[in-house]
Order: sequence, then C-alpha cells, then structure tokens
Amino acid sequence: MAFTLDDKLVVAISSRALFDFEEENRVFETSDDRDYMRMQLDRIDTPAKAGVAFPLVKKLLAFNREGEHRVEVVMLSRNDPVSGLRVFRSAQSVNLPIERGVFTRGREPFRYLHALRAHLFLSVNSDDVRAALNAGFPAARVYPESSKVAELHPNEIRIAFDGDAVLFSDEAEQVFQRNGLDAFQLHERERAAHPLPPGPFKPLLQALHRLQSLAGNEVPVRLRTALVTARSAPAHERAIRTLMDWQIDIDEAMFLGGLDKGAFLREFEPDFFFDDQTRHCESAARVSPTGHVISGIANHDA
Repeated sequence: MAFTLDDKLVVAISSRALFDFEEENRVFETSDDRDYMRMQLDRIDTPAKAGVAFPLVKKLLAFNREGEHRVEVVMLSRNDPVSGLRVFRSAQSVNLPIERGVFTRGREPFRYLHALRAHLFLSVNSDDVRAALNAGFPAARVYPESSKVAELHPNEIRIAFDGDAVLFSDEAEQVFQRNGLDAFQLHERERAAHPLPPGPFKPLLQALHRLQSLAGNEVPVRLRTALVTARSAPAHERAIRTLMDWQIDIDEAMFLGGLDKGAFLREFEPDFFFDDQTRHCESAARVSPTGHVISGIANHDA
C-alpha cells in the first residue's frame, strides 16, 4: 500500500529550525550558495548540533509506535539538494526518523505545503513564514537564539499559544489597536457568548488534540497545552467559550493583563511558544523555544 499523509500530524520544518546551521548561514549570507554547498559537503560526516525545534520534533515523533504512524516530519528547506545530504545524515546520526524532504535551492518552499497538507511550518525565514500564513497554513518564524528547555520534561510535550491573532482571529486585537483597552473590554464583554473567529493556529491545536485522543495512553509522551494571553477579565470569558465551542480542552490558561509573558513561560517551561507580537516573542525567547506568528494587525507593517 502507498504511503499516505491521511490522519497524520504533518510538521514541515526548515534545516535551520531543526539544526544549528547558523555558522554555515553566515557563509551563505556573505558569499554565495557555492561556498555554502562546499562547506556543507565538507562537513557531511559531522553531525550538526540540535536547533531550536529539535526537542519538539523528537518528542512528536515519539507518538509513532510500531504499526501506528501518527506524526510525519518533513524537511522543507531553501537548502540545495547537496546540502540536504548533511541534513539527513545529521538526523540519522541521532536516530531521528525523518525520511522525506523537499529542497528548493533558494526558491520559496511554501508552495509544497499544500501537497504535504502541513499542520505546522517552522522556519527561520520570515518571508517564507509570511507566505505560508497567507496561504492558510500555521507557520512561525523560529528564533534561533531561543533558550532550549525541552530536555527538562522528556515524557511531556508542552506547547503554549497566544490567543488573539494566533489561536483566534485578530478581530478583537483590531478593536484594541484602534480604540484602546476600554473599548476592547466592552467589545469582548458584549460578545462573550459568541465564539471568536479562528486564527491561523486553530488547525494545529485541533490536530494536536486529535493526536492525543487517538494515541491515548499508548505512547511514552503526553501533551500539555496552555493559553498565554494578554487578555484579562472580563475578556477572558470569550476566549474560554471559544475553545469550548471548538470542543478543545487546554490544560492551563494564563490571563496576564499586560504582565510580562516571559516570567510565566519560565514556570510553564514549554517546548514551544507561539505569539504574534515581537515584544512577547523576545521576552519568551529568553526562557523557551519561540516562534513569531507573523499575522494580524500587529504585523501589518512587519
């Protein structure tokens, strides 16, 4: 039977998000791709160090058990095919079962997300992330310098999401940006019983929820999710009611009302945190792997 992506959580990831290729990338940026290719080929037998998203990918692949292939991770990279050799060699060296990849040698890779039916695209390239989001796929720009804490909880995947412009649309955020906090609170209080429109990361949250439900207690890793939002009461109610309407349970919710998110993420210790605002991402990156969701009104001029 031919392999199919049906009923699988599909993660597409760039080489620099999975492995630490920052030194090689500096060669690429200051020279041309020939020097970069030569450097990667010279180092083909030298496994690359783990990148920001490596621990998350490793844990997600633990959902695959004998006879049950629930997660597929695919390399989707602007790298050239020759450099792709080192990517696969590096994965093999640490027993990371990644078998599929698309390498475009500088061309925009996002168009292959349709064929992959990806639930998440992680890349360091902001243009690729923006293009993927515009095409309707959950995507985030990885902060290569993010702190890595995933090793602290080897048997649990912890993923934290911002609300507005990430899990939810930026409808309410637009009200806040135009008219201020009081107008935002009134807008949300009056619409507390009406679910928010979905944001770009609803499909990922749904896929994670489905993955956990299908896997049950059969896998050695559990999934824990958190909503980490600048909302506060009374605007909290609409967020919770929206998740209830989607029939999705989350484990923790933090309504911070403008408090620094980094301090709370330090305690939650996520494998990954997704937010649409750079100031929150910069704070979060000091304590956890972080991805910038370049969507919504906060990123119109980004």
